[in-house]
Amino acid sequence: MPAKNSIKTYVENSYYHIYNRGVEKRLIFLDQQDYSVFLSYLKEYLLPKDEKELYQKLSDSNISYKEKDKILKLLQLNNFNQEITLIAYCLMPNHFHFFIKQKSAGTIDQFMNSLGTRYTMYFNRKYKRVGSLYQSVYKAVLIASEEQFLHLSRYIHKQALALKNQPCSYFEYIGERKTLWIHPEEVLSFFAKNNPSLSYESFVAENDSMEVLKNLTLDEN
Repeated sequence: MPAKNSIKTYVENSYYHIYNRGVEKRLIFLDQQDYSVFLSYLKEYLLPKDEKELYQKLSDSNISYKEKDKILKLLQLNNFNQEITLIAYCLMPNHFHFFIKQKSAGTIDQFMNSLGTRYTMYFNRKYKRVGSLYQSVYKAVLIASEEQFLHLSRYIHKQALALKNQPCSYFEYIGERKTLWIHPEEVLSFFAKNNPSLSYESFVAENDSMEVLKNLTLDEN
């Protein structure tokens, strides 16, 4: 029997909950560098790639071979700026969650395969291990209602806040940080800016049931 949410339905211009965790529920982030590297990969995939600037740097006779090699790798790197919108995320010690909108059907698969392969190569090289890092293929669940749309970012952020200091997009939502490759605008349009009781922050702090997301979330078994 296939694992929960491993069979995916890809629809253009649609919203998804994407998640995965370590093989045998093992840690996939062991230190701050691991979190930082994973986030740097997201940034490179989601920000526009300025190829003109990269080629200009490449033609500079004063740059080192190491710098040239880095630029060539960036030029070859997949870029999803026009196809993937990251609405919310959190990175937990042994798993991660993304709230994503894809433009073209199937782009998520390209994005997640690129990210997963690249991070696994980094992790295996750093920790001198071989084999799969993740429990199985990533899970992708189509968001089917406005209620699910609203509650998914809340679910993601509550997980990170419960452990404290876990990397997440919550601070973009409450205005304490601005990150160009994170887009909270659509979710925040449902909340008041000047009324604390109707703010996004108060919404996340509520303790009501997450029943609306029961088919969208990580299976604890």
